Amino acid sequence: MPNNPTDDREDHGLMPLKVLSVASEAVPLVKTGGLADVAGALPAAVAPHDVAMTTLLPGYPSVGKVLGKGKLVHKWASLLGQPARLLSGTIGKHKLLVLDCPAYFAREGGPYGDANGQDWTDNWQRFAAFGRAAADIASGKVKGYSFDLVHAHDWQAAMTLAYLKLASDTPDLPAVMTIHNMAFQGHFDAKVFPRLGLPSSAWTMDGVENYGGVGFLKAGMQMADIITTVSPSYAAEIRQPEFGMGLEGLVAARGSRVRGILNGIDPKVWNPAEDSEIAARYSHRTLTRRKINKRAVEGAFGLEQSDGPLFTAISRLTWQKGTDVLLEVLDHLVGMGGRLALLGSGDKAIEAGLHEAAARHPGRIGVHIGYDEGLSHRLQAGADAILVPSRFEPCGLTQLYGLAYGCVPVVARTGGLADTVIDANPAALTAGVATGVQFDGVHYHALRAAIDRVMALYEQPRKWRRVQQNGMKADFSWEASGHAYAELYRELTGRTA
Repeated sequence: MPNNPTDDREDHGLMPLKVLSVASEAVPLVKTGGLADVAGALPAAVAPHDVAMTTLLPGYPSVGKVLGKGKLVHKWASLLGQPARLLSGTIGKHKLLVLDCPAYFAREGGPYGDANGQDWTDNWQRFAAFGRAAADIASGKVKGYSFDLVHAHDWQAAMTLAYLKLASDTPDLPAVMTIHNMAFQGHFDAKVFPRLGLPSSAWTMDGVENYGGVGFLKAGMQMADIITTVSPSYAAEIRQPEFGMGLEGLVAARGSRVRGILNGIDPKVWNPAEDSEIAARYSHRTLTRRKINKRAVEGAFGLEQSDGPLFTAISRLTWQKGTDVLLEVLDHLVGMGGRLALLGSGDKAIEAGLHEAAARHPGRIGVHIGYDEGLSHRLQAGADAILVPSRFEPCGLTQLYGLAYGCVPVVARTGGLADTVIDANPAALTAGVATGVQFDGVHYHALRAAIDRVMALYEQPRKWRRVQQNGMKADFSWEASGHAYAELYRELTGRTA
């Protein structure tokens, strides 16, 4: 197996642009959120544009199970205090590097915390070491590997750029920093700085110092040649204190270096015409078959059978996702003749409130605490509308899945939700372009009004069907996004296609 990713373009003398993608998770190996979907999809998305991407991941147990022994390509006697190895392998057709360091990553629990949801106390060390290793690889210290550009994702990979720009022999190597959610920044106590192995000059506002501590994401944003977010609207929103989470000044200072590239979805995975997870496959021409899936969802959630509107929510149950407000409107939703099938987990108080609502409205509200990938497909295929009342949403994928399946999104007008859903206002309905319902402000009255609009639209079958069909015809595949990332890489490297 060659060390660097290549394809048959090399046989014709055209070397692909080589990119090292550094991420703490990627489907199908490990996932806690949308970051994994993006990191997992990017290699295939940029490949048609003469970009050969290699992905570096931590050696979690789930990654090791798939990779197996791998091929040993490098060793560190001490990586911030622990011995580590670099293994190579493949996932599908794409090249994979894994940082095998059992002391940091071979743990029970999640990637960032234990089974009780508590963050690992040494996360600063784990992901600083990950960044140090990534910088070594990108800068050519690992024999047989060279790259034209490094692309880091979120705070867990952000220190890659600090080590690359401040403590390597190749500080000019182009670097991209992608923010998937500004709320997660990797901020640690100042006392960890001396143990990072960075020069003392890095302890400045222009380096890794952030509000008196060490800011991993801040450091990556400071050092990146280009910062991207996962939607154009979010790139604008994070310039404001409400969304910038203390880093809005840095975002403003980077100016045009901050850009938004919308996420895509994999049409091979999310395609109702081919989805083996659902009871009845269908397309925008065969929407009547969705009724079979609706019956299946009703059965799975213990709901009364009805041809009335069935809502779903598939979400982390957190303040960001607005599920506290969703909880407030459930009595109204049921009173208007709606029903709800919810899949998610998170805040224990919200979980308890949902169970109480289900007990108040047996047969009208069904709740499944946890996450089930197959069930999420069945909900998109069987529910009539999906509620996404996020207070902020960098991109969002749930609404894209809803569009693809004809499950009409009902979304707060923010971030990627605003960028991907066309509101069913009178003008859009008349023009025949509406794909969902948007609302302003995540509070009881706004969400209640949005639900009322859905109810009214649902009572107009021809218009409702047109909204469903419009969403299903929309193209949110990775084709456009992959091209945009490839163009960005070429801009930074000066390479032409």
